[in-house]
Amino acid sequence: MANIIAILGIITIMVMAIMIIITAMAIITTITEKRASAAQQALYRLLTWLSPAYPVGAYTYSHGLEAAVEAGAVTKRDGLIAYVSTALQRGTGRVDGALLVAAHRAMVKGDDAALDEVAELGAAWRGTTETALEAEAQGTAFTGVTLAAWHTPRFAAFAARHPRQLAHAVAFGAAAAEQGIGVRDAAFGFLSAFAANLVSAGVRLVPLGQTDGQLSIAALQPAVAAATDAALIADLGLLGTAAPMLDVFSLRHETQYTRLFRS
Repeated sequence: MANIIAILGIITIMVMAIMIIITAMAIITTITEKRASAAQQALYRLLTWLSPAYPVGAYTYSHGLEAAVEAGAVTKRDGLIAYVSTALQRGTGRVDGALLVAAHRAMVKGDDAALDEVAELGAAWRGTTETALEAEAQGTAFTGVTLAAWHTPRFAAFAARHPRQLAHAVAFGAAAAEQGIGVRDAAFGFLSAFAANLVSAGVRLVPLGQTDGQLSIAALQPAVAAATDAALIADLGLLGTAAPMLDVFSLRHETQYTRLFRS
C-alpha cells in the first residue's frame, strides 16, 4: 500500500511539473509572439515611410545634382556615386542623420525642450534656399500624412508647436521613436532612402540606365552605413559640413535656365 501511495505521489509531482513546463512554454510563446508582432509592426511602418509611394514628394528634388550634371561635374556612374557619398558623409546626410538621432532620443526620453531645440536646429542648418525647401517641404508632407495614418498624441503635439517648420529628418526621427522603431534602423533607413532618391535623380539626369542605378545603390551601402554610425555618435554642438561644392551647385540651380527638379 505504501509503495502504491509513493508511486501515486511521484506521478502527481511529475504531472504538476509537466503542467508547469507547459504553462511556462505557453507564456514564453505568448511573449515571443507579442515581441515579434511589435517588431513586425515597427518594420511595416518603417518600410512604408521609406517607400517611394509615401507622399513626401522626394522625387521632385535633386539636391543640386541637376546643376552638377549641367556643369559637367557628374557624367558617369562613378561621378554619381561620389556625389551622393559626399552628400551622405560630408553634407546634408551628416547633419540630417545627427538631427534624426537627436530627435528620436529626445522623444524617447520625453524631453520636449530638447526636442524643440532639435527642431529649431533642423530649420536653421541649411546652406541654401533650395535645400531649406527640400527639408521643410518634405518634412511638412511627412508630418501631415503620418499624423493622418499613424497618429500619436505626442507627435501631434510636437508638430503643433512647429507648424510647417519641421525638417524631414527631425519629423522622421520623432515619429519613429513614437512608433517603436529603433534609432539605428530609423537612421539607416532614412539615409538609405536619401541616397536612393539622389541616385534616381541621377539616372534621369545624366542619364544612366536602371542597371547603373542599382550598381550605384549597391556601391553606396558602405557610405550609408558610415553615415549612420557617425549620426549615432554625433555631438550637435560640434556638428558641421565640409562639402562647399554641394552648396555651390545648389545655389547655381536657383538660377538654372532649364530645370526638372525643385532643388
